Amino acid sequence: MASRHADPAELARGRALAHRVRALREERGWTREHLAKEAGIQPGTLARLEAGGAIQPGFFTVGGIAEALGVSLDYLLRQSRTTSGLWSTGYEGRDIDSFVASLLNAQIDVVADVRLTPISRKPGFSKTRLGQALGEAGIGYTHLRGLGNPKDNRAPFWEGRVAEGQARFRTLLRSDTAQSDLDELAVHAMQSRVAVLCFEKDEERCHRQVVLQTLHERTSLTVTPLA
Repeated sequence: MASRHADPAELARGRALAHRVRALREERGWTREHLAKEAGIQPGTLARLEAGGAIQPGFFTVGGIAEALGVSLDYLLRQSRTTSGLWSTGYEGRDIDSFVASLLNAQIDVVADVRLTPISRKPGFSKTRLGQALGEAGIGYTHLRGLGNPKDNRAPFWEGRVAEGQARFRTLLRSDTAQSDLDELAVHAMQSRVAVLCFEKDEERCHRQVVLQTLHERTSLTVTPLA
């Protein structure tokens, strides 16, 4: 039997519930095994819930967790209904642990990497390691190479000739590859919470500002800086 493709909105709800349960458990200093025992469920069931994903847990499972945590079922589920949207983030000056923590606090579902070449000297931020760290936190990762800024257009951003760099990058966004990646990113952003990632902390010095402005024009979604 062919497997059913996961609905992005369903994935977003699963990840949001996972983030909320994990945060409440950790606030209490409980292990996963302790919460599972208090809720009357198997540790493996709780592990799958905290990993997020397309399969939603049963009503009685969530109800048992809510009772064990001392919150109402409505509160737990209400906190899991997050709005979709766009966030802007750069990892300059961050370590991987604090970066992932900021994503979890914002209940980000997907990180869209718009670096042309996702390699970094900073531990944890090269493509493979970053994808692994995000996956362990229940956050999706996609590399959109078509939205990367080529090396010969980076100096204008670094040297204060930002308008020049932005104008050149806008012409590059007309390519078929860039348009395809913009379409993919727009779909993600309309259905889940997406953080657009590059290196620079200051969005004004980064080509991702043009990417985000273009997405705002297409989707009308607001763009929020990631704290």
